[in-house]
Amino acid sequence: MRMRRTVAMSACVWGLVCACGSAAQIPENASAPTLHVYTNLVQIPTLVLGHDRKPIARIDERSFFVSLDGGPKLRATHARLEGNDPISLTILMDLSRFDPGVILWADQAIANLAPLSLHEKDEVAIYALDCQLIRPSHQGGTDAETLKRQVDLVLQESQSRDSRDMRQCPNPMNLWDSLASIVQALSKRPGRRVILAVTDGVDRGSRNSWNALREFAQTKSVAIFGLVPPEDLRITQNEAPFNDVCQLSGGILLPTPAKDLGKQLAWAVTLIRGRYIVEFPRPVSTVGAHHSLDITISRSHAFIRAAGAQVPAYDPAILNDPSTVPPDLSRTPQLGDRKILTPH
Repeated sequence: MRMRRTVAMSACVWGLVCACGSAAQIPENASAPTLHVYTNLVQIPTLVLGHDRKPIARIDERSFFVSLDGGPKLRATHARLEGNDPISLTILMDLSRFDPGVILWADQAIANLAPLSLHEKDEVAIYALDCQLIRPSHQGGTDAETLKRQVDLVLQESQSRDSRDMRQCPNPMNLWDSLASIVQALSKRPGRRVILAVTDGVDRGSRNSWNALREFAQTKSVAIFGLVPPEDLRITQNEAPFNDVCQLSGGILLPTPAKDLGKQLAWAVTLIRGRYIVEFPRPVSTVGAHHSLDITISRSHAFIRAAGAQVPAYDPAILNDPSTVPPDLSRTPQLGDRKILTPH
């Protein structure tokens, strides 16, 4: 799972979940044919950058290939830039070991994301982490005034808690547990799901392991981008768990001095909207399982990080129905025999 210097990383746990399907029903004595409609195509947000971790020239969709569990490569059905697809975005401000400048710059930095970076159809929630995870009282608005108010509310609650006896926080929340809680909340939201975590990237005692968080984010299709102080970035990138959590969920670490918080938040959203949405048919399988996904680009050494996905497995009754049009296996990803690591 750690293939940092290769063209593509196994950045996705492919979840084949309970079988499902639907078909239009008509009376038995009717002569009209029945139209069966099935969910078939999968879309994976995929970050593609150059060696300098900046966007590269637009890539022809015919250059994208997909492989599951190390199986044969299949040309993607379609690939397009994400563009203005709706985003469900959560910004986490980790104040547990924070730079005081974060509080100084945060409200205006986040408010400045409107209207150029964030649009009316996006959703935004602001969280803060001190000794506990401070959740927003409301979410959704992306205008500057609403964003600023959300930031001020969570920061005020944090500062109020600081003024009280810290013994009121006997069971503190830590980074992995907080991110897992946010992933769970985001999994119920529409749109492309992303977390921007302003943090030093160090966990100080979560019940969840970093690997469990990584798998959870992948199965819930949540990409995590880490905005890390420059002085911590070199350490964090050196085989550190937070770097793995970000890259294996489809995100990346970004160096972020407190004074440049607004610029780096906007840059992160630019990278998100510059991802490719890679589309391909789901594999023909009737068994729920976890699978690894590799997305590669022909004749390219690009930095590629794909988000995860959870898709339905085929219902055996539907596959065996004589009226079902059988899947074209030549255009469907074939599973390989490579096993993936799952959290303990």
